[in-house]
Amino acid sequence: MTLLSSAPGGAPVARSTPSDPAPGPRRKRAQGGVILAVPALAWYLLFMVGPLVAIFVIAALHWPGMLQPVSFAGLGNVRTVLADPVFADAVANTAVQLAVALPLMIVGAYMLGYYVAQQPPGHRILRYLLFIPGLISTPAKAMVFYAVLSPDGLFNGALDKVGLGSLTDAWLASPSTALACLIVLDVWSGIGFTAVLFAARLGSVPDEVGEAAQLDGAGHWRAMWRIHFPMIRDFVGVVTMLQFLWTLFGSAQNVLLLTQGGPGSSSTTLSFLVYQKAFIAADLGYSQTVGVFLFLVGLAGLLTIRRVFRQNY
Repeated sequence: MTLLSSAPGGAPVARSTPSDPAPGPRRKRAQGGVILAVPALAWYLLFMVGPLVAIFVIAALHWPGMLQPVSFAGLGNVRTVLADPVFADAVANTAVQLAVALPLMIVGAYMLGYYVAQQPPGHRILRYLLFIPGLISTPAKAMVFYAVLSPDGLFNGALDKVGLGSLTDAWLASPSTALACLIVLDVWSGIGFTAVLFAARLGSVPDEVGEAAQLDGAGHWRAMWRIHFPMIRDFVGVVTMLQFLWTLFGSAQNVLLLTQGGPGSSSTTLSFLVYQKAFIAADLGYSQTVGVFLFLVGLAGLLTIRRVFRQNY
């Protein structure tokens, strides 16, 4: 493309400018990107959006088993679930589990991670030791806790040895302690892995920040909570979301392996209730109605955590 411009003497001078690139190659590259994204989009729609839509559809059906006839129930399943005292117990147990396990896990893991990030003697070995519970399978962890907390287990044996035999109990079979045992298992299995994540993130904070805090007279406690914590606040939110989802949706396997939701419904959680109604009671409509409620709780929890831990700048 050629433009005419005036020279200092007034004579026109021809000046060429680079022409725009042809739209053809650009359009072809865009089409190629869309074609490459089609398999991932199809996978997402089939295995992510599809099951989510299926939960809402099945929740509106009366479906007493996989091979049984299906009929439309409308809001009947919702009324049945809300009137069921087992569902009320499951809601209460899940709320207690989240309210106790999540703060203990996040606060304890952050403090452990901060300690490891200071690189004390043996900090490399400590990282491996903290990560070990995350490497053990869930059935193996359940067997360890069963061996410790059973009536003839290690914990009762230790109480007998120190003269506190009157405090022994069937911890996993007692309505007052079964849920607490599951919470202890959740915290033990998640705190070490989370601490390693925090240590890795804190390790990326510049050393000058800690040195400046020491020069200003800040101790470890103040530096940990008033200086380092605000700097990784967004990362704390991400880790809290992950542990929230794991505790909310993953508790069913621990309940299944250790207490079966009992005694009675004292340790039944929402995620275990979904499994119990679907695979034991063969009431798929009830099960997926609880699943819808569980999904809404998870969504509300994620939005709340994101708002609480968002950066203030």
